[in-house]
Amino acid sequence: MAPPIAAWFEANGRDLPWRREGFSAWGTLVSEFMLQQTPVIRVIPRLEEWLERWPTPAALAAVPPGEAVRAWATLGYPRRALWLHSAAVEITERHGGVVPEDVDALLALTGIGDYTARAVAAFAYGHRHPVVDTNTRRVIARAVGGQAEPAPPSRGRDLAAMSLLLPEGRDESAAFNAAIMELGALVCTARKPGCEVCPIRNECAWRAAGYPAHTGARKAVQKKFEGSDRQVRGLIMAELRATRHPVTDAEVDGLWPDAAQRGRALDGLLVDGLAVRTPGGYTLPH
Repeated sequence: MAPPIAAWFEANGRDLPWRREGFSAWGTLVSEFMLQQTPVIRVIPRLEEWLERWPTPAALAAVPPGEAVRAWATLGYPRRALWLHSAAVEITERHGGVVPEDVDALLALTGIGDYTARAVAAFAYGHRHPVVDTNTRRVIARAVGGQAEPAPPSRGRDLAAMSLLLPEGRDESAAFNAAIMELGALVCTARKPGCEVCPIRNECAWRAAGYPAHTGARKAVQKKFEGSDRQVRGLIMAELRATRHPVTDAEVDGLWPDAAQRGRALDGLLVDGLAVRTPGGYTLPH
């Protein structure tokens, strides 16, 4: 499958900042943090602003973590900003300010899991590693397994399945990792796959089987955002980012009518280190 997918990607892949010649390993790491559960269109402007302000790990490490949370703005899941700041400090102190290229060294950094470590090693440094995201898993489930949807994530199973498809050459393997992700993002989509333009439509086991419906286990669906604790946390975070002065209890109380839910959200932010209690109220971490 690799040659036709790679050829399709060369002709149809999007022009994204992290795919351009000369894009830094630090930029790749930042982009991978930002892209977790966040659409590309929302990430690109924030990534460009971030790298202009903090072009190196040392530059980010030199400011308080609250500045990273403030700059994260509305990307969501702001703990990622705290983790990225911690990783920048660790890169600066342990690796002389250079993002490591070894998967184990990357895994030792705060907030970096197996996917991100392999993505940085493969895309920034060209090492041959299987890199598996949601889009990759969907393409493999359909084209190889004949299933409409992938099974719930399994590190061992997913990496083994991708390893069987990965070309031997370093350059070819890195390109294929990106290509199969792009195929899942643009063509082999979850809701409306574009089989008529798919470069492997004649090799696809799911298509050959007549597109059988999915009957296996499904990944858990996230609860609605409206009215959720996540929404309340977001409202409090927006208030904290909007000022450099402490946000008072009275101001927090005015953000959401349900006192119990408001208190639960605020307590969670304090536990996560995203908010800090001060004599005058609450601020971002400093």
